[in-house]
Amino acid sequence: MVIHWFRRDLRLHDNAALYHALSEYQDVQCIFIFDKNILDKLADKDDARVTFIYNQLMNLQKKLLSLGSDLKIYYGYPKEIWQTIIEDLKPQAVFTNKDYEPYARERDHKIAELLKSNNILFHAYKDHVIFEEDEITKDDGDPYVVYTPYSRKWKYTLTDKDITSYENEKYFDHFIKSVPSDMISLEQMGFIPNTMDFPSMTTQVGIIKNYGSKRNFPGIDGTSRLSVHFRFGTISIREKVSKGKSLSESWLNELIWRDFYSQILYHFPHVKEGSFRPKYDAISWKNSQEHFEAWCQGKTGYGLVDAGMRELNATGFMHNRVRMVVASFLTKHLLIDWRWGEAYFAQKLLDFDLASNNGGWQWASGSGVDAAPYFRIFNPYTQIEKFDKDHTYIKKWVPEWGTDQYVDEIVNHKEARELCLKVYKEALDSQ
Repeated sequence: MVIHWFRRDLRLHDNAALYHALSEYQDVQCIFIFDKNILDKLADKDDARVTFIYNQLMNLQKKLLSLGSDLKIYYGYPKEIWQTIIEDLKPQAVFTNKDYEPYARERDHKIAELLKSNNILFHAYKDHVIFEEDEITKDDGDPYVVYTPYSRKWKYTLTDKDITSYENEKYFDHFIKSVPSDMISLEQMGFIPNTMDFPSMTTQVGIIKNYGSKRNFPGIDGTSRLSVHFRFGTISIREKVSKGKSLSESWLNELIWRDFYSQILYHFPHVKEGSFRPKYDAISWKNSQEHFEAWCQGKTGYGLVDAGMRELNATGFMHNRVRMVVASFLTKHLLIDWRWGEAYFAQKLLDFDLASNNGGWQWASGSGVDAAPYFRIFNPYTQIEKFDKDHTYIKKWVPEWGTDQYVDEIVNHKEARELCLKVYKEALDSQ
């Protein structure tokens, strides 16, 4: 008997590690571990992501039960859980898909060592990205730190083999036959089910086809809303890259950004705590708690910023154009450390991904790879004129906008811009 360990790959179809397990062995037992090292850090006990994962696991269990198998769910610290699994199930091998985040790599190293000490094989596969680690590098072997040349090399390297789906269904009779096991409840783990409506797993072909022309307008239905499904692997990146390749280069480019930021985090793990460009750590942030709270609550007096933050707080989602606007506003209008904003997004975003979230925030603040120069400061007025001219998006989320009930602007745009340029220049000149 062998084990497939689900993590960020919550699907039975086109799953790399699961394919190898099923095609190489007869009795494959699927498991998932609710990791206390991760869950204990969540501030909200009705965290929508936990409910989303739980719902997907219930769907997986139903599918496996229909095949005469089962999904075993565990809750605890991974090393302790694996010691129990080794004693109870005595597997020959463990199959899983790679996770490139620092904590996950450290966890997997420890689990691999534990399994090895018990003469159990550990196999990890690429599944979350198209190209990983050192697969797309400069000619001298160094990693790319600028997106455009990276994306050119990515597209040049891509072959049909890279996006060919794994035909897992051919081996579904290789799942272990077992009786249903009890599934731990959210309440038993200290969580409350979240009633949020989650985005559909499917998207219209028309949205992808028109993505390039409509993606920047938050007031229309112009984006796929698939990011949470990419995050937890309920859809296949290979299938979606195939679709993007045939329908929209703009959409494909967004998927390439995922790979780009993933390899940045892998090669430069210091970005998790500090600026990619260390000289930006010298910036004298104002870090006003009052201004930060106003930003979090969507009460800055700037319509597009407030609409974005209220959308995030209500739905766990924010339109990508608006993400750039609110991030620029926090770091450059309010002079609040990008790490504060990154942490808030990490708490609220359904699609939170460490690599992409970190990369986006460092881009906005000017401190990251391929970053916007520090003197590029989004004008919150012209952003409305360009991307929400009819105020459809703003009025949806800030109904009091334009009335006496709406809050005053917490900072003056012109003054905030001038102060930002001064503070950034002083910090960089001091290096």
